[in-house]
Amino acid sequence: MKYILLWLWIGGLGFPANAQNSFSQQHTDTLKIKLEQAIEIALAENPTVRVAGQEIEKKQYARKEMIAQLFPQLSGSAGYTRTLKKQVMYMGGGDDDGGGFAAMLLEPIVGLTKPLYEKLGMDMPQLPKGGSGGRSNEGIEVGLSNNWSGGFNLSLPVFAPTLYKSIQLSAIDVELAAEKARASKLDMVNQVSKAYFQLLLAQDSYEVLKQSYKQAQDNLENVTNKFRQGLVSEYDKIRAEVQVRNLNPNLIQARNAVTLTNLQLKVLMGVDAGSNIVVLGKLSDYEVDLYADYMHIDTAQLAFNSSLKQMDLQTEMLKKTCEMDKAAFLPNVSLSAIYQWTAMNEDFRFRNYRWNPYSSVGITVSVPLYTGGRRLYKMKQTKIQLNQMNWNRTNLRRNLNMQAKSYLNNMQQSVEQLASNKENVNQAMKGRSIAQKRYDVGKGTILELNDSEVALMQSQLTYTQSIYNYLVAKTDLDLILGKETEIK
Repeated sequence: MKYILLWLWIGGLGFPANAQNSFSQQHTDTLKIKLEQAIEIALAENPTVRVAGQEIEKKQYARKEMIAQLFPQLSGSAGYTRTLKKQVMYMGGGDDDGGGFAAMLLEPIVGLTKPLYEKLGMDMPQLPKGGSGGRSNEGIEVGLSNNWSGGFNLSLPVFAPTLYKSIQLSAIDVELAAEKARASKLDMVNQVSKAYFQLLLAQDSYEVLKQSYKQAQDNLENVTNKFRQGLVSEYDKIRAEVQVRNLNPNLIQARNAVTLTNLQLKVLMGVDAGSNIVVLGKLSDYEVDLYADYMHIDTAQLAFNSSLKQMDLQTEMLKKTCEMDKAAFLPNVSLSAIYQWTAMNEDFRFRNYRWNPYSSVGITVSVPLYTGGRRLYKMKQTKIQLNQMNWNRTNLRRNLNMQAKSYLNNMQQSVEQLASNKENVNQAMKGRSIAQKRYDVGKGTILELNDSEVALMQSQLTYTQSIYNYLVAKTDLDLILGKETEIK
């Protein structure tokens, strides 16, 4: 809405002090705009354009997310395990020698764990004893009840060909989002321009009908006065009344068309429906530059067409996808490192815990050997999609050429009709003046006068319609050629 307030402020500068005060009192919400201003406000306020702009930002963040996978990934972990039932180890033989051999093996372990058991106030398990032909039935419980662990894990991709191609693919995706945003702006300019011209056509048509209705009322008043004086028949009076009543529905319809087209322009501009908008100028103002614009149009310049550019970017994405499918056959190399601390105890006196650190570094090489042909089939699908895209682009270009020539033909037709229609308006005005004078002196009839009024009205409507048809065709042609409007 800042653009609307800006135009309101600028519009107020053009008024004298006394006129500006009265304007601010009566029309504080009125916005007088031209086509360039309407387009500028629409590009800044319309939700569709804003959504397209945010789509670019979203794609940029997605690409940054993909690039972040190249950096080291560091994570922390912590864990606790409570042993409910400890493992038991049995050692022993079938004779005294066997028992002695087990005791010899366990003697170093006993020497290491005995101080720990004494510090904890626990009884030291007895070593197994062998007997003649006997076997020990007592085991050794292994481990403690509380097990704590915590540390950090580090991973780094050293060689990831699929990831590299994905990053390149995301860069093209950002370009595609930008081109879609450009297409959204071009389409918005096209819609706003046509809505603006349609509003001008509705206003001009309303003015023509209003003038014709006023002229019919003047004729009715003149005929009524002559009827009262006995100079004309009652038939002339009736025909004049019918002429006024016939024009009234058309006048009401034209006024409603102005309201509806004004509302449509507000919606496209992204402003509130309650705002008062007045478009400046009329269709005849565009007649000056009409012929010059037509002579400088080149329909062969389809390189900037947004649909073609989007299809080219999609083709590039398919090529990168094919390269990414090939990269899936290459090995992946990653580096990993671990640094953790562990502690075990029978109680929860943390300050007495002995934390033992340990660390490791490793490298992993993952080589894809066999996937049942899945990667090969995926590559073939991508190649088929690439061929389909090429055929679709050829068909699209042909259709665009056909549409461009069609719009150009419509413009040429409107240019040819415009000169004839303009001369027709001059002749109709002259004929209406002659019919009025003939009727005033009693040489003409009311039918001739009404017929001249209808001919003048139709010629004026046809004249404005031909200008409107040209402007709409040119606006559609600019959309096909991808021509961006320069906002001053």
